[in-house]
Amino acid sequence: MLFRKKNWDLECDVLVVGTGAAGLLAAIAAHDLGKKTLVIEKSAKVGGTTAVSGGVVWVPNNHHMSEVGVTDTRDEALGYVLRLADGRSPAELVERFIDTVPEMARYVEEKTPVRFKALARYPDYHPEFQGGKPGGRSLDPGLYDTNRLGAWKSKLRRSPIFGMTAMSVEEATEWGVFSRPLALPFKLLGERLKQGLVCYGGALAGGLLEALLARKIEPMLSAPARELVLEEGRVVGLRAEREGQPVTIRARRGVILASGGFEWNPALVAQFLGGQLSHPNSPPINDGDGLKMCMAAGADLGNMSEAWWCPSIVLPGEEYDGRQLNRGDFAIRSLPHSIIVNRKGERFVNEAHNYNDMMKPFFAFDPVSYERPNLPAFLVIDQSFREKYALLTLMPGMPTPEWIPSADTLDALAGKIAVDPRGLARTVERFNGFAREGVDRDFRRGESVYDHFYGDPEHKPNPNLGTLEKSPFYALEVHPGAIGTKGGPKIDRDARVLRVDGQPIEGLYAAGNVAAGITGPGYPGAGSTIGVAMTFGFIAGRHAGGG
Repeated sequence: MLFRKKNWDLECDVLVVGTGAAGLLAAIAAHDLGKKTLVIEKSAKVGGTTAVSGGVVWVPNNHHMSEVGVTDTRDEALGYVLRLADGRSPAELVERFIDTVPEMARYVEEKTPVRFKALARYPDYHPEFQGGKPGGRSLDPGLYDTNRLGAWKSKLRRSPIFGMTAMSVEEATEWGVFSRPLALPFKLLGERLKQGLVCYGGALAGGLLEALLARKIEPMLSAPARELVLEEGRVVGLRAEREGQPVTIRARRGVILASGGFEWNPALVAQFLGGQLSHPNSPPINDGDGLKMCMAAGADLGNMSEAWWCPSIVLPGEEYDGRQLNRGDFAIRSLPHSIIVNRKGERFVNEAHNYNDMMKPFFAFDPVSYERPNLPAFLVIDQSFREKYALLTLMPGMPTPEWIPSADTLDALAGKIAVDPRGLARTVERFNGFAREGVDRDFRRGESVYDHFYGDPEHKPNPNLGTLEKSPFYALEVHPGAIGTKGGPKIDRDARVLRVDGQPIEGLYAAGNVAAGITGPGYPGAGSTIGVAMTFGFIAGRHAGGG
């Protein structure tokens, strides 16, 4: 599309699309180089996927690691991420990330209210690999007082799951939020809620939003981006909508896309992910706007078959932004007295493994039967679990709702969920032997220090293994979910979007889940999504700003 100057409704130097951590930091970085910056957001809330996440930022070789007694080097971090990328991401982009992410974290602390703390006990997702660490690389943003946002307080997106609580990741770990749910300081949490404190992704997004507002930049909300404006192959602006009305915005130095993935777009999921992502965990606004604009502009694509996978569980009737709420499961499957089985009643994965990688066996394909034998899958627990641990919103001692299948025997439970009862009986008998011994000889559950993070440290001999023998027994279906997709336009080391010929589309940048993920199929550690997103948002903002 071609526009003359008189056609522009708004003009700026740098236009940022999206208000997750990548977009907010990109806007801050561009502004700090003296450039007039404008931010638009599709929804009526600020924060994007970041705001509903755990808010942890994965920063290898960060300046806080020494405070918790952990050392790190560039070579260790680089080798570790390259192994997980599995040859499916340009090494130069991984190097760019490793070299820039420590600088990004320092910049955030120097230029925004966000203050990080290294999590000594939050291990990388493969800490046993060369270059992996038992802790220290994941940074916690702590708590944030939303009253600091003034009139924007109500516009900060809240998590539908932990948006009503305020505990830092470090506190959650120390308090045993998964293994000792009844021991939580509920009075303190209630007081913090009344005070307007938020945690996790809300804290990170809140601090970045405060920094943006302090620079006199107010995001334009309810303004979905629709089409890039190109002149002679260069992106010079964007056509958007504002409360249903068209608005054209000129961006003299560039447009930075930080608009999230395409996990809520069934057509794109079917096209690129084989339709297997059925229960995404992110806000429903993530339906591929940025991806479609880049495709229309001739961008090359990468990593389109990957997502930040996460098993999902559904509570009937729960909604978020008018769509079904899908809860990512991080702890139930890792705690004692639980297993995941397929239709044959057989285990097929280390249930306590990191959520991204443990999902991949769900998609195994049998060429003879021409089906995926591990779908559907079911989480099975016994009464011992119910007496000790939280089951979604159910605390120990609370009655079990009728919608959760339960039975006094495993055979009867198998009948209710259409699972082979003989297979389930054999599996539970074998697993119970592993639990008593403390060694999972089939899938090595409880072997990695990562597994232990979501286990019960007081349970012996293995914090992740407990027998299933106390009736009644319960089951929940486990659905293929994801925190977000990983595929999108390929970018260069300056976060510029690339054409198929490898040359940059001038004036167009991408960061976060809208871009091709630089970690390939891998997930290095807690906060990798946000760490990579913020780093390339930082890079994009500085490059577009002329830094």
